[in-house]
Amino acid sequence: MKQIMARAFVAALLAGLAACGGGGGGSSSTSATGNTTSNSTTTTPATSTTATTNTVSSATPTATPTASTAANTVPVVVSFTQFNRANSPLASVTICTAGTGATANCSTIDNVLVDTESFGLRLFASAIPSSTLNTLNAQTQTSTGATIAECALFGSGYTWGTVRNVDLKMSGEVAQNVPIQVVSDSTLAASAPSACQQQPVLAQPTDLGANGILGVGVAPQDCGGQCVSNSPAGTYYACSGTSCGVANEPLAQQVGNPVQFFATDNNGVVLEMPAVGSTGAVSSTGTLVFGIDTQANNTLAGAGATVLGTDLSGDFTATYNGVTYTSNAFFDSGSSVLFFQDSSIGSSALKYYIPSTTLSRSVSIAGTNLVTATVDFNVANANTLFATGNYAFNDMAASMTSVFDMGMPFFYGRHVYYGITGTASAGGGTGPYVAFTSS
Repeated sequence: MKQIMARAFVAALLAGLAACGGGGGGSSSTSATGNTTSNSTTTTPATSTTATTNTVSSATPTATPTASTAANTVPVVVSFTQFNRANSPLASVTICTAGTGATANCSTIDNVLVDTESFGLRLFASAIPSSTLNTLNAQTQTSTGATIAECALFGSGYTWGTVRNVDLKMSGEVAQNVPIQVVSDSTLAASAPSACQQQPVLAQPTDLGANGILGVGVAPQDCGGQCVSNSPAGTYYACSGTSCGVANEPLAQQVGNPVQFFATDNNGVVLEMPAVGSTGAVSSTGTLVFGIDTQANNTLAGAGATVLGTDLSGDFTATYNGVTYTSNAFFDSGSSVLFFQDSSIGSSALKYYIPSTTLSRSVSIAGTNLVTATVDFNVANANTLFATGNYAFNDMAASMTSVFDMGMPFFYGRHVYYGITGTASAGGGTGPYVAFTSS
């Protein structure tokens, strides 16, 4: 689910669509309403300015996930849940009282959306047991004692809530004193300011189709330097009673990518999903691997990956049907479909593409490091796919202008890497970058 770091937000996507969840990126002109060749072995670090030979990635990639048994891995599952959302990758997160080494007053929150185009952990207050929630201290403004609140804007809506610190545990990885957003926190009397209310509110798990969002994209914080001294409206606030004012927020106190807080394996993630067939699968279980080039199970160097330098949001450039989307294309596990504009493909009232036969398409992508690639993909009839009763699809797409959003369908059969800004790996160079292998 695309998160724009403290910029005026974008278009509504998938909220409210039957049997479909997640969200995606967009722009101010977005119209969507809902939501055997492998790549070559030539790679270039993200900091390079030397172009490489264009690589080609098949529409039917075959990479298999790493086992989710190591200490730096957790399983990611796409399947039927109480939220009944297709192509929604979910994982579990354990949170505890801050400063305890993740040992005190801990609760495991299941069904949290793994989102590679947002930054930070956001949990609905209703999903956190009171035995844990009541031990999590809310951040306050040092000078006034006012409660720090945050608005986070996404393609499918906005979240409003307090900022609290937690210790976080995922498998063997522990992060201490991690600022997270507690959404719809009843201790916050103030309503979201008007600058926040640019999309429908995500007030409860059923609005999102998950108990929260685990944002593990390339940014270390969800706003960054601009919120330290000149915070824009629609991001951080200091609230007293029902009144809120725009507030600056130090980097260390901003809601941040939890991975950077791990003692090791803290320079990025790899999301790996198995391949699925042309009519989908009832369920799909993959692996979220922490770290890049830090363990034998997260190797990027020598993996034959295509490595793309990105901007600070994880975006690169795509060209499709003669239209170039400059720094407005991305790999987004939080988007349940592929989003792009193609007027030659018939679509439903909800903007899903519904061609009479499955179509073959391709998109050219380019990173800031001048690395280029061509990604082949298929577009099937979404109505036919939904009728199968399956939940994992690699060929479902919908219409959207101004962006090329390579959502969850892109991830099946691939290993997709996200290098956090300012960190380095042997195979990726210095982040931000994204990379992928297809076999």
